[in-house]
Amino acid sequence: MTEKRWLWLILVLFVIVGSAYALVTPPFEASDELWHYPMLRHLADGNPLPVQVFDPAQAGPWKQEASQPPLYYYLGAALTFWIDTSDMDQARVENPHVDNGVITADGNINLVIHDPAASRWQGTLLAVTLVRLFSVLLGAVTVYLTYAIGKQVAPQRPEIGLGAAALNAFTPMFLFISGAVNNDNLAAPLASLALLLLIRTVTAAPPAEPARRWVGAWLLIGVVIGLAILTKQGALGLLPLAWGAAFIASWQTLRRRGPAGSGRLLVWQLLRALAWSLVRFAVLLLPVLLIAGWWYYRNLTLYGDWLGWNAFIAVLGQRARPASLLQLWGERRGFLMSYWGLFGGVNVPMANWVYTLLNGLLLLGAAGFGFYLFKETRAWRRAKAVPGRTFQALVLNVLGFVTAHFALVVCLLFATAVVIGLARWATTTWSSQGRLVFTAISALNVLLVAGLVGWMPRRPAQWTVGGLGALLVLLAALAPFVWIRPAYDPDAYAPPHAYLLQPRAVIYGEALRLRGMGLRTAVNDSLVLRPGDALWVHLEWAVLAPMDRTWSVFVHLNDPVLGQPIAQRDMYLGQGLLSTRWLAPGERLVNSYRLQVPPTAVAPAALDLVVGLYYFQTGERLPIGAGQDAALLARLQLEPLPGDTPNPVAVNFENALELVGFEVAPRRAQPGATITLTLYWRAQRPLPADYHFFAQVVGADTTRWAAQDLPPESLPLPTSQWPPGAVQAVQMTLPLRDDTPPQLYPLIIGVYTRTPEGGFDRLQLVTADGRLTDDFLALTPVRVD
Repeated sequence: MTEKRWLWLILVLFVIVGSAYALVTPPFEASDELWHYPMLRHLADGNPLPVQVFDPAQAGPWKQEASQPPLYYYLGAALTFWIDTSDMDQARVENPHVDNGVITADGNINLVIHDPAASRWQGTLLAVTLVRLFSVLLGAVTVYLTYAIGKQVAPQRPEIGLGAAALNAFTPMFLFISGAVNNDNLAAPLASLALLLLIRTVTAAPPAEPARRWVGAWLLIGVVIGLAILTKQGALGLLPLAWGAAFIASWQTLRRRGPAGSGRLLVWQLLRALAWSLVRFAVLLLPVLLIAGWWYYRNLTLYGDWLGWNAFIAVLGQRARPASLLQLWGERRGFLMSYWGLFGGVNVPMANWVYTLLNGLLLLGAAGFGFYLFKETRAWRRAKAVPGRTFQALVLNVLGFVTAHFALVVCLLFATAVVIGLARWATTTWSSQGRLVFTAISALNVLLVAGLVGWMPRRPAQWTVGGLGALLVLLAALAPFVWIRPAYDPDAYAPPHAYLLQPRAVIYGEALRLRGMGLRTAVNDSLVLRPGDALWVHLEWAVLAPMDRTWSVFVHLNDPVLGQPIAQRDMYLGQGLLSTRWLAPGERLVNSYRLQVPPTAVAPAALDLVVGLYYFQTGERLPIGAGQDAALLARLQLEPLPGDTPNPVAVNFENALELVGFEVAPRRAQPGATITLTLYWRAQRPLPADYHFFAQVVGADTTRWAAQDLPPESLPLPTSQWPPGAVQAVQMTLPLRDDTPPQLYPLIIGVYTRTPEGGFDRLQLVTADGRLTDDFLALTPVRVD
């Protein structure tokens, strides 16, 4: 087959497989589609752009997406304005219990509940489907441009361009996003087209370039970049890249007119190239400002921030403290999973072996790219390098290498800019998702394939690319049917029937009967729990009568001392997928619920397993008779973990201190009473600092109803003198304010040092797999009566 036919095969397969993703993934179950589509529909109805509010509760159905540049939404609106989408509220019923962004063992991953009687080919669902299929075509454009960029990077190595196109086309997450309503689908091809045009201004410039030609070329680049940054702000990195390309193009033009000669003449040429690059960049900026300037000016006037990030973050939410680079590095596993394929609401994974395989390819590509770059550099130096170690030779060699390998340099710079931009954004928000770098996916794939095969001889490289492409096609084609579709099938979560051994006869509201129950822990069938254990509860239900509401099931492990659950699971029937309005009398179904006992639960304790149903919008419960609205199904014993301290735990505070136990007395108190807290700490190494300890009883609005900060001088022995491995008891007293409202409150603790500027530097928790997380620990809650 010719190179052209291979490319057509990749594109056709991409459209077929991408359409499968678009049709198999249930509506609104793709990443952020739940909020992207309402923006599109709002514009399709002829409305002006919404003004983003800073209150998440009042943000509208589009939530933070109202802060996104609007070009993709306008295109989707133009495609679907003729469709009657007045049924959106019925087609887009959110699941209030969804575990968004959390991989669970018992389902409840669906963002919305899907009416089985709804037609995919009318109303809102038709509009969503059409925009999805349109987005698949946009993805095909990105795949083609990836090939074109690869051809510019290695003109004599077509397997690099084809391999990059195949890797782009059959990355499962790219297919998934391409089959969704998401503005990344327009940002990626526009950014890729801008890269290609920038590359060609340098690599394909004629020997004598007339002014009208370069003016037209830079105006076209400005149009494409303007459209890109009117689609997604991640494309702003194209602007400094464009100025760099303008400088190289200007330098090229001047060099064609004559050599540099002396060092003084070289400096003069550099200054002239800089001046001409500013002229070219000004030509480019004109269409950019005309196309996209109004949007950023609107942000400045409405929100006082030209990017609108303050409004975006106010709705999206942010981290309690900015993440360090070390913390972001600890989040790399989730980042890579969501780059290769983490579907649904970032909660439907592929098999672990898939990530291991693809991450292995990434490591091989990164190592090979270093060798490829070394090989290319050495070949260029032998052929074209200016001899000598003078300043003039150094400048000429750097500019000569950049010009000769301009496509490769552009890909490196843009990919780096997008990754660094995302890292900066992720320090503030919880955004460590690999799919957010898809704006640079063409450049990333070209670099990866160059690293995988660019250093190989032609024949082995072709076979390697062919094998990799075949593997990815198979993987990408299987993913919708092996991982995505089963995730939205209630039967996929069916428990082992051996556990449905205990008959029950509890009737809720004369509509639902609880027929049977099975219990097991995550590690064995014993009903003795320990802090940190997971309890599986299997419930068999029978429908007695039609219902006109969607009732939620709650399964609670109640602590009688607190009168509140220490672990709970709330979800709709069908593992979150079914509305009770759709169930007919006589139907039977089994649901499984995984309850996680907190590692800081107080033991020993007798816990009550309680089950009931309620209406989420009002909190109304279905009665079970005799004035009751919940059934006590079992009483389980919670035993402490082995250890020499009360309530043994093992909580790592930044590899400096370990909390090994605690005592809280009383856990139920009156306003004005004093709660005594004893913390048992162990130094994990010699400590260079004297740490402060804090404990707080806090409300939902962060009001401190009781608090104590314990400075080093109040300790029997400052932490810098604690011997490693020895347990130290730290006692704290928390007097509750007299006006403390009666309710359940979190009790949080932490450790910090004072900074020279008078601020606080808290130690962060370290998970078992080495990730840095929060800078406080929630212990057992306390109840104020």
